[in-house]
Amino acid sequence: MGSRGSARGHTTQVRQGEVVWETHPVTPDRFEDFADVVNRTRRATHCWCLSHRLTTAEIRDLGGDGPTAREQAMRSLCERPNPPGVVTYADGVPVGWCNIGPRSEITRLARSKLMPPVDDRPVWSIVCVVVRSGHRRQGVTGHLLEGAVAYAASRGAPAVEAHPVDTEGGRMDLTMAFVETRAMFERVGFEVVGTTAATASGMPRLVMRRELA
Repeated sequence: MGSRGSARGHTTQVRQGEVVWETHPVTPDRFEDFADVVNRTRRATHCWCLSHRLTTAEIRDLGGDGPTAREQAMRSLCERPNPPGVVTYADGVPVGWCNIGPRSEITRLARSKLMPPVDDRPVWSIVCVVVRSGHRRQGVTGHLLEGAVAYAASRGAPAVEAHPVDTEGGRMDLTMAFVETRAMFERVGFEVVGTTAATASGMPRLVMRRELA
């Protein structure tokens, strides 16, 4: 929970009203908190936040071939020098997850022909954003993204990128909500720096970037 420490961690803490918000990298000791956000029932076939990050071969190499292969692969990622994302807590309860890391370490993105890099800077990229069921519309996403940016900055990232959609008044399919929207990223200081050939819910995905000092 929020009080635990980690040699590889970077903590952000904000008090807003009566709520204390904390964001931590998903080191091995925080894996169960991550799972509470993305896969509360621990179903093997449910999302473990790998499909948009690793190839099938990489998942097999990290997790094996058994029914828990995807969970084990994610656990293995959490042991790496750059854990694959951050968990946000509200008063010690895990309520949000952001999959983020160096673009070069996110194989599917690094190889993507639909979302190529806009330049050769070693940016960090946000893959997905998840708010735990029962905690939506409570300001979680803003704290989560700020915590993710702070984590990237602590590791020396020159900038953080994301690939949200520009809804332009339309509605996004809930199954694609993990990409988030242009408006959400603009609220936390990201700016549009390019476009992609990728879509979500039939809407174009942008390249948005927040520069870091």
